[in-house]
Amino acid sequence: MKNIMKFSIIIVVAVISVTVFVVEYIHQSFSDEVVQEKSNQEKAEEFAEKMKPKIEEYLHEKDIHNFIKTITFKKNVSISPMGYVTVDGYINNDAEKYHFSASLIYKSNEIGSMSHSPDLSYRFKDWDKYKDEPEIKENYLKRLSEKEREQYLKDIGDK
Repeated sequence: MKNIMKFSIIIVVAVISVTVFVVEYIHQSFSDEVVQEKSNQEKAEEFAEKMKPKIEEYLHEKDIHNFIKTITFKKNVSISPMGYVTVDGYINNDAEKYHFSASLIYKSNEIGSMSHSPDLSYRFKDWDKYKDEPEIKENYLKRLSEKEREQYLKDIGDK
């Protein structure tokens, strides 16, 4: 009976030891993943900071009417499931109307894609391409209220 009791105690101690070891291993692995995520986020933020001048240069190249007075970047930088680093911002202190989003490619230090709000896209529109079709610009202007139309024409240098 003493042998069975000793054997049972050894089995219980072994099971508890293995359980403690497994729990500690899982906990350590999880902690390493959290640290790694923070490290990736920090890398993304550093990369985004490095790429901001390229984003500004891209926006200024698109700005044929010299509409841009200020460019503001939002603080949040995200990493997409595909690995792109995404930076958001806005123009001329109007986050509602003139916002943009840049998807950056980490490995090649390039802007993968850039999207703009419709209002900002129209500030970049080159109407000289439509000289033979002036009704296209007129149709766009007709969609705007009088106040918006005046502001738009001022923004693109037509007033």
